[in-house]
Amino acid sequence: MNINELKAFNGLDPDIRAALLAQIRDLWTHGSTAIEGNTLTLGETKFVIEEGLTVSGKPLKDHQEVMGHARAIELIYRWLDLGFTQDQLFDLHRAVQTEVILDIFKPFGAWKVEPNGTYAVTADGRQTFIEYAAPRDVPALMTQWLAELNRLSEENLSEVDAIAAYARLHLGFVHIHPFWDGNGRMARLLSNVPVLRSGHLPVVIDVQDRKRYIDTLAEYQLSAGQLSPQGGVWPSPDLEGPFLAFCEASYAATRALVRQAQAQQAKRVR
Repeated sequence: MNINELKAFNGLDPDIRAALLAQIRDLWTHGSTAIEGNTLTLGETKFVIEEGLTVSGKPLKDHQEVMGHARAIELIYRWLDLGFTQDQLFDLHRAVQTEVILDIFKPFGAWKVEPNGTYAVTADGRQTFIEYAAPRDVPALMTQWLAELNRLSEENLSEVDAIAAYARLHLGFVHIHPFWDGNGRMARLLSNVPVLRSGHLPVVIDVQDRKRYIDTLAEYQLSAGQLSPQGGVWPSPDLEGPFLAFCEASYAATRALVRQAQAQQAKRVR
């Protein structure tokens, strides 16, 4: 599908449509990179993407991350008519991982080769460790995840169902954690494919909600336990509700931009 065929663009003049698409790109890029520690503001993100210039005093890495994410969005748009494959995921990972690290244990465009995990603090203040899927299990789990991505992308989803598809795919991807780095950005990109394919603008996570986002994911991962091919990517559907609610609330930012564009269009009609 052509990205200009999204339902949110109906009735909008080409320039307003282009502005809305740029706003979504900038908000998506800023939120996703800032969650990972990028220091560029939303305004600086827009400047770097549109002008291709650096912001004085900000790390080069932060500029590269923003440009890489913006390129990854363009790849997502370009591939919307295609079924997603492992090779496309690897290409997307290369776009997102702009920092060059020469380490055979930190591959670009390939599954992780070492175990990875993270520490979390539970609601009762207890420190614990979240173990992501073992490297040997990643190919089988990601085959299942990709099949679900492509299945959901073939359906004509309502806005509510599209957000639910995003939440499901997002939970599965970050629980597998198939790459040594870049997993969050990859999840926030790829989980929007069914959303876009159904004609909706993407779900974006605001950096202001970073703690709730991380805590909700951690609570799910701790409760569901480490993934294995035997249990599958989504072993505990009954635990997915809180993250779905978070994603539904996050979609308010996208709706606000659409209303703003529609209001601008309405001024021209009068």
